[in-house]
Amino acid sequence: MTSRLEPGDTAPSFTLPDSEGKPVSLSDYLGKSVVVYFYPAASTPGCTKQACDFRDNLGALADSGYEVVGISPDKQEKLAKFRDAEGLTFPLLGDPDKKVLTEWGAFGEKQNYGRTVQGVIRSTFLVGPDGKIVKAMYNVRATGHVAKLLRELPA
Repeated sequence: MTSRLEPGDTAPSFTLPDSEGKPVSLSDYLGKSVVVYFYPAASTPGCTKQACDFRDNLGALADSGYEVVGISPDKQEKLAKFRDAEGLTFPLLGDPDKKVLTEWGAFGEKQNYGRTVQGVIRSTFLVGPDGKIVKAMYNVRATGHVAKLLRELPA
């Protein structure tokens, strides 16, 4: 079983390529609050719904002091197509070797249609300006998740 992050834990550092191939690091966000969310695959129905929810609520998240970063195991080309097709304006990062997904507890055993499989665990984290986990949510739903997140943002 992959270990899970808890509030107060230091967020595992990462540097991953974005949809342009440019490296983006968690340390780029030090001093800021950031939503880091992990999703299984670009351009699939659930992941598209979730990404568009984040896109449509970027203003509300920014008003609450949060930036958004999405991470999946996809390669740069697929991320670029997804970004362009859905008009996504926040960084999408690729983790094809699943190292970062695993470090954050977002890859491992999960239930899929009653079977236990290995895969990406749809997860969302709030990381504070100090680089510590404020909130860790695993097995989130693609639909309605961002609205729930907005209601639960720390003041």
